[in-house]
Amino acid sequence: MEYDRPKRVGYLIREEISEIIMRRLKDPRVGFVTITQVEVTKDLRRAKVYVSVMGSEEEKVSSLDGLRSAKSFIKRELGKRIRLKFMPELDFVYDGSMEHAFRIDSILKELREKGELGGDSEEDL
Repeated sequence: MEYDRPKRVGYLIREEISEIIMRRLKDPRVGFVTITQVEVTKDLRRAKVYVSVMGSEEEKVSSLDGLRSAKSFIKRELGKRIRLKFMPELDFVYDGSMEHAFRIDSILKELREKGELGGDSEEDL
């Protein structure tokens, strides 16, 4: 069994940042945000936090700006919740994979309704 500490720390950071954003962050710029993934370097010094934002392009930019400006607050809160020798530097990155998945799903649904997609059930996909 492989000991993958960065992956486990990333999962823990993801859970805690989600909780901090929901309960503690009061920045009005931060809208409907979901932390999709956190990648932590092997030395645990940097964490890339992937963020999905629902809303317009302006709301996405505003939410990312809000998260980036609250980076030190979030890091301080993480330090209270997670016991690590060094708290990783946080880099917030926009993740458009959920939007991409919704777009593909809507295209498939549209094709299915038009009868252009073979099969009537999702099991055929």
